[in-house]
Amino acid sequence: AAALQDSPLKAVQMLWVNLIMDTFASLALATEPPTEALLLRKPYGRNKPLISRTMLKNILGHAAYQLVIIFTLLFVGAWDARARARGRGRAPRG
Repeated sequence: AAALQDSPLKAVQMLWVNLIMDTFASLALATEPPTEALLLRKPYGRNKPLISRTMLKNILGHAAYQLVIIFTLLFVGAWDARARARGRGRAPRG
């Protein structure tokens, strides 16, 4: 919505959403009990990558998937709305 018109949320509303979402995430992490295996695991080395190759593939694949879906909805949906409005004899809004 922000690409084609005004943002649906104001700055203060976005801050509240961020605060609430971060609170739920931190509660989920804080209330998960540690397992014995996790506590006994040796730390990773300094030179080990933070994101593994498999994680990177998953992140990039998911990002590409989301971009395809959002751009399809954004641009094909707008084109379809204009085409439908023309078929009814009305000018499209936007």
